[in-house]
Amino acid sequence: MPSAEQYLKPEVIRNIARLDLRARFIVEGLLSGLHASPFQGFSVEFSEHRRYEPGDDPRDIDWQVFARTDRIYIKRYQAETNITGYLLMDLSRSMGYTWRQNLTKFDYAICLAAAISYLMIHQQDPVGLMTFDETLRASLPARSRRSHLADILSVLQQCQPSGKSMIAENLMRAAAMIRHRSLMMIMSDLLSDPTDILQAVRAMRFRGHDVILFHILDEAEVTFPFSGSVDLLEPESSDHEIVDASAIRADYLQALDEMRTQYRSTCQSIGADYVPLDTSMPFDTALVEYLSQRQARF
Repeated sequence: MPSAEQYLKPEVIRNIARLDLRARFIVEGLLSGLHASPFQGFSVEFSEHRRYEPGDDPRDIDWQVFARTDRIYIKRYQAETNITGYLLMDLSRSMGYTWRQNLTKFDYAICLAAAISYLMIHQQDPVGLMTFDETLRASLPARSRRSHLADILSVLQQCQPSGKSMIAENLMRAAAMIRHRSLMMIMSDLLSDPTDILQAVRAMRFRGHDVILFHILDEAEVTFPFSGSVDLLEPESSDHEIVDASAIRADYLQALDEMRTQYRSTCQSIGADYVPLDTSMPFDTALVEYLSQRQARF
């Protein structure tokens, strides 16, 4: 049986059929690894604690935690600990691509969304879900009760990547619908005009939302491992183009780097987080980014 940290690897998690178990194992693998990281102590157990600082009321010290860890933590009040999050899931057809026939970009995003939902609800943080392609599809409000996790997983399991990509328009709709300051976690391959998408992210920031942009690509879209003549398919229009892979590889990789640089630099300038991912990467890369954002708010 794999160790807990092995469950952070996509090639391991793909062998688990049930989404609830995927989410649980990914989170347990994350928390196992955090014990030896700068996030030591940041787990479900400590989600309602913070380190004691001079000026804090000693009556708030949790002596049971001190006895277990030899570290001084104080209990937070409910209003101080909760962060409201929304998962914004791209259902466009291009998300269904996979090269090695392991996890598609969509499968990877679903596992990541399920794990974040599991983590948030076990920390008593409200989390909601919106799915979109050419329009908004499912929409679940942000709640923190345990039964809400089953609702989220049920919607995720029924989703299929089959629609057209209208990312920017739907991010603008989501920003207008969610009135209270929230953490907006966008999961998409971003295969659309970066200028329009980044304008939508600006609109979210203008409305007071925090944003994490999870840019999920397939391993092959990042490394371009092809050679010889390659038949490229545009997933939404079904247009084909046969190209010499060796001849275009350098230009392709340069264009990809320029696109990622545009997302990274613009997000940095407006106070959003940009996380480039591919389907070969362990899930903890994305989950630690979420934990960093959660810690930064307190």
